[in-house]
Amino acid sequence: MTGRGHRIRRLLLFILLPALLLDPGGGRGEAAEEPVRFVEEAAADSFGPMVYSFDTPTLKYTIEQFAMGGELCYLTRLWVKEPARQIRKKTAKWEKNLLYARDMARALPEAVLAVNGSGFVSPQYPEIPDNYPGESKDYFYTPLGSLTVTDGEVFRNLEGVPYYGLALTEDGLQMYTGEDNEAVLSEHPVQTWSFYTTCPMLRNNEDLLPAEWDFADQRASRTIIARLDRNNYLLLHVSSRRKGGLSLRRAVTFFQENYDRAEWVYNLDGGPSSTFLYKRKNGRWKAVYGGVKVTDILAFTE
Repeated sequence: MTGRGHRIRRLLLFILLPALLLDPGGGRGEAAEEPVRFVEEAAADSFGPMVYSFDTPTLKYTIEQFAMGGELCYLTRLWVKEPARQIRKKTAKWEKNLLYARDMARALPEAVLAVNGSGFVSPQYPEIPDNYPGESKDYFYTPLGSLTVTDGEVFRNLEGVPYYGLALTEDGLQMYTGEDNEAVLSEHPVQTWSFYTTCPMLRNNEDLLPAEWDFADQRASRTIIARLDRNNYLLLHVSSRRKGGLSLRRAVTFFQENYDRAEWVYNLDGGPSSTFLYKRKNGRWKAVYGGVKVTDILAFTE
C-alpha cells in the first residue's frame, strides 16, 4: 500500500471510530443496552454488577452477576403483578421430542424472561422413578412428575404416585412435597413443573434436602427458583464454567443466609438443561446461560 493509501485508511478510521464506539454492534445497528436499576432496594443489597433490568407496570426484574463458591452466578429478582396470568409454560409436543428453549420462548409473544422447566426422560437418560407404572418408553420425551398440567389440561395423572414439584394457581406458584395428585388438582392449577422427588430445597427456611442424597453434595449447573410471596420471586442460575458448578447444599446456605423470609426454594432441572433467556429491548432473545433442547420452559410475561 502506498503512503497515500495509508493516509486515506487512517482518515477513514478517524471518521468511523466515533460511530463504532457509539454502536457496539460494529455498524450492525444494534444499540448498546445500558443496565438501569429500577428499585432502590436492589442497589442496597445487590450481590454484583447489573446485567439487565426490565420495568413495566405489570412486571419488573433485575439480573445481576456475582461469584459464589468460585463459580459465576446470576440472581434475578422478579415482581409479577398477576402471577396466575403472567407466569406461562410452553412445551414440546407430548411424547414426541424436545425443543430449544429459545424457540419455545419465541412462541410466547408476551414473554420477556424464560428458564428451563421440568426434568424429562429420554432414551439416553431413562432415569424413571421406581413407582412409575408402565414401560420405560411410555415416559420418553415427557416431563418428570406424577402430574402434568399445561394450560389447564391434564396430560398425566399417575394414580397413587405423590406429586413433587411446582403448580401455578390463582395464588401464584406453589411448591408441593409429596402431595396427593387430587389435592393438587383441587387447587385448579393452570401449569405444573416437576423434577425429582428430592428437588424441594427449603420451606420457611427449613432444609428439605435428604441428608443421605449424595447428589446434593455434587457440583453442577443450577436453575433454582424461590418464592418470597405471591408476587415476588427469585431465580438463581449457576454456571459450571470455572469450578464445575455449585452443590445444592451450598445453594441452600445462600438462601438461608440471605433470604430467610423465602416461603420455599425449589431446584428445577439443571446440569446441561440449564437455560436462562431474556428478551432485549430490540425484541430479540438473548441467552445469559445455556440454550439446549428441553421438554418445557417457565416464562414470565407482561
